[in-house]
Amino acid sequence: MLRKALMSALFVCCGFTATAEQVVIAALGDSLTQGYGLPEQDGFVPQLDRWLQAQGADVRLINAGVSGDTTAGGAARVDWTLTPDVDGMIVALGGNDLLRGIDPAVSRTNLETIVRAADTAGVDVLLVGMQAPGNYGADYKVAFDAIYPELARQYETLYAPSFFEGLSANGDPNAVGAFMQPDGIHPNAKGVALIVEALGPKVLELVNEVTKQE
Repeated sequence: MLRKALMSALFVCCGFTATAEQVVIAALGDSLTQGYGLPEQDGFVPQLDRWLQAQGADVRLINAGVSGDTTAGGAARVDWTLTPDVDGMIVALGGNDLLRGIDPAVSRTNLETIVRAADTAGVDVLLVGMQAPGNYGADYKVAFDAIYPELARQYETLYAPSFFEGLSANGDPNAVGAFMQPDGIHPNAKGVALIVEALGPKVLELVNEVTKQE
Protein backbone atom coordinates (compact mmCIF):
# COMPACT_ATOMS: atom_id res chain seq x y z
CA MET A 1 0.00 0.00 0.00
CA LEU A 2 1.22 3.51 -0.87
CA ARG A 3 1.36 4.83 2.69
CA LYS A 4 3.42 1.91 3.93
CA ALA A 5 5.61 2.04 0.82
CA LEU A 6 6.45 5.67 1.63
CA MET A 7 7.36 4.72 5.19
CA SER A 8 9.61 1.91 3.94
CA ALA A 9 11.33 4.33 1.57
CA LEU A 10 11.90 6.71 4.48
CA PHE A 11 13.54 3.98 6.52
CA VAL A 12 15.84 3.11 3.59
CA CYS A 13 16.79 6.75 3.03
CA CYS A 14 17.64 7.11 6.70
CA GLY A 15 19.83 4.02 6.67
CA PHE A 16 17.47 1.72 8.57
CA THR A 17 16.30 -1.72 7.46
CA ALA A 18 12.64 -1.72 6.43
CA THR A 19 10.60 -4.66 7.64
CA ALA A 20 7.28 -5.90 6.33
CA GLU A 21 4.35 -4.62 8.32
CA GLN A 22 1.20 -6.46 9.26
CA VAL A 23 -1.55 -5.98 6.67
CA VAL A 24 -4.72 -4.40 8.06
CA ILE A 25 -8.03 -5.25 6.37
CA ALA A 26 -11.36 -3.63 7.28
CA ALA A 27 -14.51 -5.65 6.61
CA LEU A 28 -17.25 -3.12 5.81
CA GLY A 29 -20.62 -4.80 5.93
CA ASP A 30 -23.92 -5.47 7.66
CA SER A 31 -25.10 -8.18 10.06
CA LEU A 32 -23.54 -10.90 7.91
CA THR A 33 -20.14 -9.33 8.51
CA GLN A 34 -20.89 -8.32 12.10
CA GLY A 35 -21.76 -11.90 13.10
CA TYR A 36 -25.40 -11.51 14.06
CA GLY A 37 -26.83 -14.25 16.30
CA LEU A 38 -23.50 -15.98 16.89
CA PRO A 39 -20.93 -16.10 19.68
CA GLU A 40 -18.16 -13.67 18.77
CA GLN A 41 -15.66 -16.40 17.91
CA ASP A 42 -18.08 -18.00 15.44
CA GLY A 43 -18.76 -14.83 13.42
CA PHE A 44 -17.50 -14.13 9.92
CA VAL A 45 -14.53 -11.94 10.84
CA PRO A 46 -13.08 -14.17 13.61
CA GLN A 47 -13.48 -17.30 11.46
CA LEU A 48 -11.92 -15.52 8.47
CA ASP A 49 -9.07 -14.33 10.67
CA ARG A 50 -8.32 -17.89 11.79
CA TRP A 51 -8.49 -19.12 8.17
CA LEU A 52 -6.02 -16.46 7.03
CA GLN A 53 -3.66 -17.17 9.91
CA ALA A 54 -3.73 -20.86 8.94
CA GLN A 55 -2.60 -19.82 5.44
CA GLY A 56 0.36 -18.00 6.97
CA ALA A 57 -0.97 -14.49 6.29
CA ASP A 58 0.25 -11.76 8.65
CA VAL A 59 -3.00 -9.83 8.76
CA ARG A 60 -5.23 -8.00 11.20
CA LEU A 61 -8.95 -7.81 10.45
CA ILE A 62 -11.21 -5.00 11.61
CA ASN A 63 -14.87 -5.89 12.01
CA ALA A 64 -16.66 -2.91 10.46
CA GLY A 65 -19.98 -4.74 10.17
CA VAL A 66 -23.10 -3.00 11.49
CA SER A 67 -26.30 -5.00 11.83
CA GLY A 68 -29.08 -3.55 9.69
CA ASP A 69 -26.77 -1.38 7.62
CA THR A 70 -27.68 -0.53 4.03
CA THR A 71 -25.33 0.65 1.30
CA ALA A 72 -26.28 4.19 2.37
CA GLY A 73 -25.07 3.45 5.90
CA GLY A 74 -21.81 2.07 4.54
CA ALA A 75 -21.30 5.13 2.37
CA ALA A 76 -21.96 7.39 5.36
CA ARG A 77 -19.27 5.75 7.51
CA VAL A 78 -16.66 4.70 4.96
CA ASP A 79 -14.44 7.72 5.54
CA TRP A 80 -13.97 7.01 9.24
CA THR A 81 -13.58 3.30 8.51
CA LEU A 82 -10.62 4.11 6.26
CA THR A 83 -8.25 5.05 9.06
CA PRO A 84 -4.58 5.59 8.12
CA ASP A 85 -3.61 2.06 9.18
CA VAL A 86 -6.13 0.35 6.86
CA ASP A 87 -4.49 -1.23 3.79
CA GLY A 88 -7.43 -3.09 2.27
CA MET A 89 -11.19 -3.27 2.59
CA ILE A 90 -13.78 -5.99 2.05
CA VAL A 91 -17.09 -4.44 0.98
CA ALA A 92 -20.08 -6.74 1.61
CA LEU A 93 -23.23 -4.63 1.56
CA GLY A 94 -26.57 -4.74 -0.22
CA GLY A 95 -28.62 -7.38 1.55
CA ASN A 96 -30.63 -4.83 3.52
CA ASP A 97 -31.19 -2.79 0.38
CA LEU A 98 -32.85 -5.88 -1.06
CA LEU A 99 -34.97 -6.44 2.03
CA ARG A 100 -36.25 -2.87 1.70
CA GLY A 101 -36.65 -2.95 -2.08
CA ILE A 102 -34.37 0.06 -2.54
CA ASP A 103 -33.94 1.31 -6.11
CA PRO A 104 -30.85 -0.41 -7.61
CA ALA A 105 -29.69 2.98 -8.94
CA VAL A 106 -29.52 4.26 -5.36
CA SER A 107 -27.63 1.18 -4.16
CA ARG A 108 -25.20 1.56 -7.05
CA THR A 109 -24.50 5.20 -6.20
CA ASN A 110 -23.84 4.30 -2.57
CA LEU A 111 -21.51 1.44 -3.43
CA GLU A 112 -19.66 3.61 -5.91
CA THR A 113 -19.19 6.22 -3.18
CA ILE A 114 -17.59 3.53 -1.00
CA VAL A 115 -15.31 2.23 -3.74
CA ARG A 116 -14.27 5.73 -4.79
CA ALA A 117 -13.43 6.65 -1.19
CA ALA A 118 -11.16 3.62 -0.97
CA ASP A 119 -9.61 4.46 -4.32
CA THR A 120 -8.90 8.02 -3.18
CA ALA A 121 -7.33 6.69 0.02
CA GLY A 122 -5.16 4.23 -1.90
CA VAL A 123 -6.86 1.27 -0.25
CA ASP A 124 -7.35 -1.96 -2.20
CA VAL A 125 -10.90 -3.36 -2.28
CA LEU A 126 -12.56 -6.74 -2.50
CA LEU A 127 -16.14 -6.13 -3.62
CA VAL A 128 -18.48 -8.96 -2.65
CA GLY A 129 -21.57 -9.34 -4.81
CA MET A 130 -25.18 -9.85 -3.83
CA GLN A 131 -28.01 -11.23 -5.96
CA ALA A 132 -31.59 -9.96 -5.89
CA PRO A 133 -34.49 -12.39 -5.49
CA GLY A 134 -37.00 -12.66 -8.30
CA ASN A 135 -39.95 -11.20 -6.40
CA TYR A 136 -39.12 -7.62 -7.40
CA GLY A 137 -39.34 -8.49 -11.08
CA ALA A 138 -36.84 -9.32 -13.78
CA ASP A 139 -35.81 -5.71 -14.48
CA TYR A 140 -34.99 -5.07 -10.82
CA LYS A 141 -32.93 -8.27 -10.59
CA VAL A 142 -30.96 -7.55 -13.75
CA ALA A 143 -30.20 -3.99 -12.62
CA PHE A 144 -29.22 -4.95 -9.08
CA ASP A 145 -27.14 -8.01 -9.95
CA ALA A 146 -25.11 -6.00 -12.47
CA ILE A 147 -23.98 -3.40 -9.92
CA TYR A 148 -21.13 -5.38 -8.40
CA PRO A 149 -19.32 -6.81 -11.45
CA GLU A 150 -19.67 -3.49 -13.28
CA LEU A 151 -18.19 -1.46 -10.42
CA ALA A 152 -15.42 -4.02 -9.99
CA ARG A 153 -14.48 -3.66 -13.65
CA GLN A 154 -14.77 0.14 -13.61
CA TYR A 155 -12.57 0.60 -10.54
CA GLU A 156 -10.42 -2.51 -11.10
CA THR A 157 -11.18 -3.97 -7.69
CA LEU A 158 -11.06 -7.61 -6.72
CA TYR A 159 -14.49 -9.22 -7.00
CA ALA A 160 -16.29 -12.18 -5.43
CA PRO A 161 -19.66 -13.01 -7.04
CA SER A 162 -21.58 -13.80 -3.85
CA PHE A 163 -21.17 -13.75 -0.08
CA PHE A 164 -23.15 -16.99 0.08
CA GLU A 165 -21.25 -18.85 -2.62
CA GLY A 166 -19.87 -21.37 -0.15
CA LEU A 167 -23.35 -22.45 0.93
CA SER A 168 -24.32 -23.60 -2.54
CA ALA A 169 -20.99 -25.08 -3.54
CA ASN A 170 -22.36 -28.64 -3.44
CA GLY A 171 -25.13 -27.72 -5.89
CA ASP A 172 -27.95 -28.83 -3.58
CA PRO A 173 -30.18 -25.82 -2.73
CA ASN A 174 -32.14 -27.94 -0.24
CA ALA A 175 -29.04 -28.39 1.89
CA VAL A 176 -28.56 -24.66 2.46
CA GLY A 177 -31.14 -24.59 5.27
CA ALA A 178 -28.90 -26.74 7.45
CA PHE A 179 -26.34 -23.94 7.50
CA MET A 180 -28.72 -21.13 8.40
CA GLN A 181 -30.02 -19.76 11.68
CA PRO A 182 -33.79 -20.13 12.32
CA ASP A 183 -34.47 -16.74 10.69
CA GLY A 184 -33.39 -18.18 7.34
CA ILE A 185 -31.32 -15.06 6.64
CA HIS A 186 -28.14 -15.39 8.69
CA PRO A 187 -25.73 -18.34 8.53
CA ASN A 188 -24.98 -20.44 11.58
CA ALA A 189 -21.42 -21.22 12.65
CA LYS A 190 -21.09 -24.11 10.19
CA GLY A 191 -22.51 -21.93 7.44
CA VAL A 192 -19.99 -19.19 8.20
CA ALA A 193 -17.19 -21.76 7.98
CA LEU A 194 -18.33 -22.70 4.47
CA ILE A 195 -18.59 -19.04 3.48
CA VAL A 196 -15.07 -18.39 4.75
CA GLU A 197 -13.71 -21.42 2.93
CA ALA A 198 -15.12 -20.13 -0.36
CA LEU A 199 -14.39 -16.43 0.15
CA GLY A 200 -11.06 -16.84 1.93
CA PRO A 201 -8.92 -17.26 -1.21
CA LYS A 202 -10.24 -13.94 -2.54
CA VAL A 203 -9.39 -12.23 0.75
CA LEU A 204 -5.93 -13.79 0.62
CA GLU A 205 -5.60 -12.35 -2.87
CA LEU A 206 -6.47 -8.95 -1.41
CA VAL A 207 -3.77 -9.38 1.24
CA ASN A 208 -1.26 -10.33 -1.45
CA GLU A 209 -2.20 -7.28 -3.54
CA VAL A 210 -1.50 -5.05 -0.56
CA THR A 211 1.77 -6.82 0.22
CA LYS A 212 3.05 -6.36 -3.33
CA GLN A 213 2.72 -2.60 -2.93
CA GLU A 214 4.65 -2.37 0.32
